[in-house]
Amino acid sequence: MRTALEIVFWVSAALIVWTQLGYAAALAILARVLPGASAGGRERTRRRSGRLEARPPGASRTPSSSSSVPELSLIVAAHDEASVIAAKVGNALALDYPRERLELIVACDGCADDTAALARQAGADVVLELPRGGKIRAQDAAVRGARGEIVAFSDANALWEPDAARVLVSAFEDPRVGYACGQVRFVRGANADGDGSAPNQEGVYWRYELAVRALESRLSSITAGNGAIYATRRDSYVVVDPVMGHDLSLPFNTVKRGLRAVYVPGARANEKMVPSLAGEFARKRRMMSHTWPIVLRGGMLSPRGYPPGYALMILSHRLLRYSTAALHALALAANVALVALGGPGQTLYIVTLALQLALLLGAALAGVVPVRPLLIARYYVLTTASLAAGLWDWLRHGTDATWAAAEGTR
Repeated sequence: MRTALEIVFWVSAALIVWTQLGYAAALAILARVLPGASAGGRERTRRRSGRLEARPPGASRTPSSSSSVPELSLIVAAHDEASVIAAKVGNALALDYPRERLELIVACDGCADDTAALARQAGADVVLELPRGGKIRAQDAAVRGARGEIVAFSDANALWEPDAARVLVSAFEDPRVGYACGQVRFVRGANADGDGSAPNQEGVYWRYELAVRALESRLSSITAGNGAIYATRRDSYVVVDPVMGHDLSLPFNTVKRGLRAVYVPGARANEKMVPSLAGEFARKRRMMSHTWPIVLRGGMLSPRGYPPGYALMILSHRLLRYSTAALHALALAANVALVALGGPGQTLYIVTLALQLALLLGAALAGVVPVRPLLIARYYVLTTASLAAGLWDWLRHGTDATWAAAEGTR
């Protein structure tokens, strides 16, 4: 029995360390040693007008005429976004992209407010007033009527930087690219102080996640995107189950179709962060209730169509990451049992148990002593718990395709 407990403990602990830290370290090493994959001086070969052009990844250029950029349809799915939709439309129309090549579509998903009227007044090219069906179905409807060769997507509360569209679309000069995701930067709202004592430490996690995403993109393809700024070729768009979001579904499905899914950090958008940790927990719990259907029945588990390296990325960054709550529970239970049994290695197991309990204690104390290390511990514990909570929600009552704005993000 002791041997079995030791195996459970060390395997669980090793998988946690691998998915949280080891995987990123391995990618960084590979990016340095593999030819043409280093971040420093690698140039991506691009095909333009029948000739090859070498440029650093994410670099933008100003075309000589509007005809040298593809037609772009920018789609904003919106549900009761009257408070932000005019600003979003104004932001989109001010992008440094030829106006005659840019189509702005606002897809109103069962809006009960005046989102549609405000979008028209602000200058949106097309406003669809659709019955409530969820974000994915609103996006599907917009894509069906879009005229653009490239279809891009954004949230109503995400504001793009002026050159974001040009930089994002430039990724598709490479014919192997079917999906491109930009960089979303989370900013604190007026009710957050912005220093280390701010309750939600999402920014810390997100910077780490984006660094990993950049490494994945250099070496192969990314394993997930974000809803604030991304695009696909119109003929590469994948229609998915309405409970399965694009952030996770599109990248791996793009790879299964023989194309690349890339990260373009030079294409930037800004979005308000959920101000409270309770709000962040609720947001991630809701996200995970949409994620588990993708993992368990949406095709992610099937290795068919994955190159070997990408299959390892999916396992390391997605499947193991989403299993972290279960791995922590196994590690803690096995550790407690080993300490109770006593015997060889007792001191080591007391130390490992103390470390696990210290993480939980630090998370509990963060509400009383709001210093950054404790806040990060609480963020980690609660967001890890959200993985299990989202699975429970999905198994208990399924997942609704509709959505509502997260607290404090508008």
